[in-house]
Amino acid sequence: MEQSKKFLLTEKDIPTAWYNVLPDMPVKPSPILNPATREPLKAEDLYPLFAEELARQEFNDTDRWIEIPDEVREMYKIWRPTPLVRARGLEKALDTPAHIYFKNESVSPVGSHKLNSAIAQAYYCKKQGVTNITTETGAGQWGAALSLAAKHFGLELAVYM
Repeated sequence: MEQSKKFLLTEKDIPTAWYNVLPDMPVKPSPILNPATREPLKAEDLYPLFAEELARQEFNDTDRWIEIPDEVREMYKIWRPTPLVRARGLEKALDTPAHIYFKNESVSPVGSHKLNSAIAQAYYCKKQGVTNITTETGAGQWGAALSLAAKHFGLELAVYM
């Protein structure tokens, strides 16, 4: 009997909210320290670097779900949801009754999962009125993802390698 390896979801399966793990953590991570003051970093400390909403989300330890803006969800429809692939070979190698799946993120326009975050980051910059953004990239995946996102939201972008 042939068993499916790939499972395709539909656009209606795209989530409407991001899951924030912090509220569910019984032991919270130690606070990030501001290198200048050695005091716990606050969201406001990140405002010169990141869109304010992104900084607030980074420090949100009370809301389990953060709504995904409609504009971001619409952009996600270009490639999401990505196929789920059952890792039957890994299940066999581990001799486990568990079903193991991975998401095939190579189907995104830039070939990686990084576009999922880049779209949201560019959206929040645009919403805040930012017109120019700058980033660095190593192998180029992040730079490619943010380039596509910036273009979509009408932002100027400089990418440094």
